[in-house]
Amino acid sequence: MNAQPQNAARAVDEAIVSADSGPLHSSYDGLLFDLDGTLIRGASAVPGAPEALASLDLPVSFVTNNASKAPADVAQLLCSLGFSAATDQVMTSSQAAVAIAEESLAEGTKALVVGAPAFAELVREAGFEVVSNADEEPEVVFQGLSKELTWAELAEGALAIRAGARWIASNTDTTLPTERGLLPGNGAFVKAMEVTTGQQPEVAGKPGAEILRRAASAIGSKRPLVIGDRLDTDIAGACAAQMDSLLVLTGVSTEAEAHRADAGSRPTFVAPGLEALSLPLSTTEGDVHT
Repeated sequence: MNAQPQNAARAVDEAIVSADSGPLHSSYDGLLFDLDGTLIRGASAVPGAPEALASLDLPVSFVTNNASKAPADVAQLLCSLGFSAATDQVMTSSQAAVAIAEESLAEGTKALVVGAPAFAELVREAGFEVVSNADEEPEVVFQGLSKELTWAELAEGALAIRAGARWIASNTDTTLPTERGLLPGNGAFVKAMEVTTGQQPEVAGKPGAEILRRAASAIGSKRPLVIGDRLDTDIAGACAAQMDSLLVLTGVSTEAEAHRADAGSRPTFVAPGLEALSLPLSTTEGDVHT
């Protein structure tokens, strides 16, 4: 990888913008940040990320596929790591999942939550009746990441889905970047449920476009830039939402994978880290550079 600090963000496609066009963020009216692998790794900040965000003066939304924490807890975690974040700036995949269900299911509908207590609380706050097992005949199963997930919980979810319950997964990320490395993500458990039930879930988070559209609307952004570390979720979601994207090489996806990405998961820009947001853009000869 040929580091070029003065041109840390490079357009993937030919001659998108000239080098004297100003810093990358100046072309947008809002920034939609992924969390795991982009801003944080587990309970630690990605080095330089708090400083990079502090230098920006655009509306920001924190858009995470991790459904294990309540929005207020996500904001609190970010603040504890040196970021400036408020609860109303957070958009989680669990919020998106509940919003999808609210559009078509009546208040009081029985719901089984295979996931964290924070997810169950969001479902309850939305007016659904949260039940604990398939024998209570839930009409919908919500599935999200929980680090305390048990076989018994997966079993109840599988039984409910096989009995005809609607299935909404917060996300399908198979891995979760942490300070110790990549650990199993919600998608790993979703795949177990797919094998068990023979069904496919509705997916609320990235790479779905709706979560990004909701996040952009919440901060009043008409031309947002999506920033993330995964081609298959962050960048594919941006493509689906027809938003520009920046892939940062601080998490899961690599520069080599960005080279090979198809149109549905191809980033607009690639850079080593978030410092690129404050640096001038440059053209390429049709290849990915950082």
